[in-house]
Amino acid sequence: MANSKTILLVDDEPDIIEILRYNLEKEGYKTYSAMNGLDAVSMAQKVNPDLILLDVMLPDMDGIQTCETIRQIPELKNTIIAFLTARSEDYSEIAGFQAGADDYITKPIRPKVLITRIQSLLKRNLQNDQDESQIIKYEDIILDKEKFLVSVNNHSFSLPNKEFKLLELLISKPERVFTREEIYSLIWGSEIVVGDRTIDVHIRRLREKIGEKYIHTIKGIGYVFARR
Repeated sequence: MANSKTILLVDDEPDIIEILRYNLEKEGYKTYSAMNGLDAVSMAQKVNPDLILLDVMLPDMDGIQTCETIRQIPELKNTIIAFLTARSEDYSEIAGFQAGADDYITKPIRPKVLITRIQSLLKRNLQNDQDESQIIKYEDIILDKEKFLVSVNNHSFSLPNKEFKLLELLISKPERVFTREEIYSLIWGSEIVVGDRTIDVHIRRLREKIGEKYIHTIKGIGYVFARR
């Protein structure tokens, strides 16, 4: 199966790397590997992978630090980083996203499910690369950033500024969980927000307008835009 995408596997357990490599290469992906954070950064700069599967617990430099370091390298700005780890504590997941990760996948995970997640991340990245225009499309939803218009199933309507920007943020990276802290920072910035439930109110209004099937709550963390 032909596939031009490259994936960097970063884990300090050789058995896990071998299992991942076997399943990914069977799907046609070209893989590279590193067993610690420092080697991961070096290898990423060398091969410029499309996606990095990164464990949190690594020797020398942990996954969070590795992710932060990679995100500071300009030529790797479009590389997708997904944490693949057995750690499921909220603080670890939030730290991962704050470090610049695109996804957080908890082990164990079935190979077919992992492949599907990877395909979704790569597809989303391709859509983002192609969509530097004023139009964002996701299935039957279209955002016109210039006119502040939203179209759902060919029905167009306008949204208030903050609702539009919130929807634009979420839809720009489907399957990516945005923490509440990120949303406050990116949408409201330094503005004074009255009440802790401001985001919830905006999310509820968006769901009423575009439907319940797209924006999902990740308890204790934030929100994700995905068709589920």
